[in-house]
Amino acid sequence: MPSIMKTAGLVAGLVAVASALPSVPKFTPRQNHIYSVAKRQNAAAAALGLADVDILQFALTLEWLEASFYQQGFAQFGDDQFTALGLNEVQLADLKGIGASEQTHVQALQSAIAQAGVQPVQPCTYNFGFTDAAGMVATAAILESVGVSAYLGAAPLVSDSKILSTAGSILTIEARHQSFIRVASGVAASPSPFDTPLGPKAVFSLAAPFIQSCPGGSNLILTPFPALSMVDPAPAAGVMNFAAGTMIKVQSDAASQAQFCGFTNSAAPGGTAFSPFDAANGCALPPNLAGTVYMTLTSAAPNDGVLTDDITVAGPMVMNLS
Repeated sequence: MPSIMKTAGLVAGLVAVASALPSVPKFTPRQNHIYSVAKRQNAAAAALGLADVDILQFALTLEWLEASFYQQGFAQFGDDQFTALGLNEVQLADLKGIGASEQTHVQALQSAIAQAGVQPVQPCTYNFGFTDAAGMVATAAILESVGVSAYLGAAPLVSDSKILSTAGSILTIEARHQSFIRVASGVAASPSPFDTPLGPKAVFSLAAPFIQSCPGGSNLILTPFPALSMVDPAPAAGVMNFAAGTMIKVQSDAASQAQFCGFTNSAAPGGTAFSPFDAANGCALPPNLAGTVYMTLTSAAPNDGVLTDDITVAGPMVMNLS
């Protein structure tokens, strides 16, 4: 699974400092909104009883997945297949450097967990479904986006400032990875002014389809939500040019329990925009969403726009909107 604990940690620290100073505005309403969303969306995750070392294990699980992803991809596809996509030598070296960074993240997290007196989780057996270099790059863009959301979403759950600082330093690198891959893919590097936090269970649900099995003792305490996939419009790699109001048809074994679709994005008031769902027609894409959007099926549509684990029926599914 991808990584978890970044920018919200910085915002949380600044808010703590601001509270100790005279009553002078320190944040814009939008900045305070992003911070509050990160806290509220993780309320259910906090109830899972994740201690700091559990969050580190979760981060390591994601970093193992990412490191293995790049290692297997570069072993399977030659340089010529990447240059055929339009990557020059410098960009190809940068792409390979991302894989090396993920391996370094693994080593750093292993060390932190071991110093806490806990056995670090080991790599799992993965199936990334590689068919060509283009598909690998498209999947890499998704994994890096999820990594950013994962670290950002976990930040409010971390109590140790040293761990939070380490996670923040990984978060900024994951964000650079994401931006580079977007630019190399010919799409906007920064389609939204803010990133979107995701709770641990949602992130694990996105990583779980790639995991075939894990060694004994390396299974997390989390259980993924039922899978969700797009049926119509036909799913495609890369950016989706869907207009607001486009009907999104999906399938899931849990669809019969759903009443709404949730579209989690930093541009959505409260963090998630909801629209009614029915199994035959799907649901309409809300307006004003851009960049990485996480779609879920839900049993309710809270007026405050906060998506929690207890109303999540299936998903999330990643949509990369223009």
